[in-house]
Amino acid sequence: MSEPALRRAARAEWGPLLRTVRSALAARKLRAIPVTLTAVCLTVVFQFVQNQSWGYRPIQNIGSVQADEHLWLALLRTPLSLFVPALDLPVWGALAQMLVVFGIAEICLGRWRMLAVAYTATLAGTMYARIGLWLGADSPLGLPDADAYVIDTGPSAAVVGLAVLVCWHHRAWLSCALVSAAMVFEVVFIKNNLAGKEHVAAVLVVLVVCAVGELRRRSRRGPDGTRRVSGSGRPR
Repeated sequence: MSEPALRRAARAEWGPLLRTVRSALAARKLRAIPVTLTAVCLTVVFQFVQNQSWGYRPIQNIGSVQADEHLWLALLRTPLSLFVPALDLPVWGALAQMLVVFGIAEICLGRWRMLAVAYTATLAGTMYARIGLWLGADSPLGLPDADAYVIDTGPSAAVVGLAVLVCWHHRAWLSCALVSAAMVFEVVFIKNNLAGKEHVAAVLVVLVVCAVGELRRRSRRGPDGTRRVSGSGRPR
């Protein structure tokens, strides 16, 4: 493929997304992503506190999720678990992911939709862990009993889910497919662990949400693409 053709393909794939982000940052600068900046600062605070001798237990009590806990306790802790960095991974990676992906999602989707999808993706991983343990290690979709005691925190499932939704929203189909395929590749060929399978669960749930939303939008339009009109004469 020639260079101009590659440039055209890249412009078609990422052009609308980049224009949206660029115009928002040019007009409002960091004021365009207040929720993202708050999330990054909260993650920094949690990282600092949990590495202190007096702070590890309080952070675990409010934001640590494990599959062996009661479901109601896991559901209470899940929202804050997004901002508790995993102890075995560098915190700067989590902060960079949040700043870039959360920031783009906040601009493109709006803060409330971004938060809702981030929580949904994280919750999908939390619920999958319990389903996977129920299926058992003998199932390709299952988990070994030891994973019941793995501390499950961090923003990675939310980051993956938001990346898929942003790509779908801006019709960046190749990017959407690559993100989804990368999560499956990670599980099959790199790390077949709890985190990897939770990422796949997050992707699947967000793809279902996207597909349902797409079907609902199409159902509101007639065969010619115009919005249907209800009996009262108003468009539905």
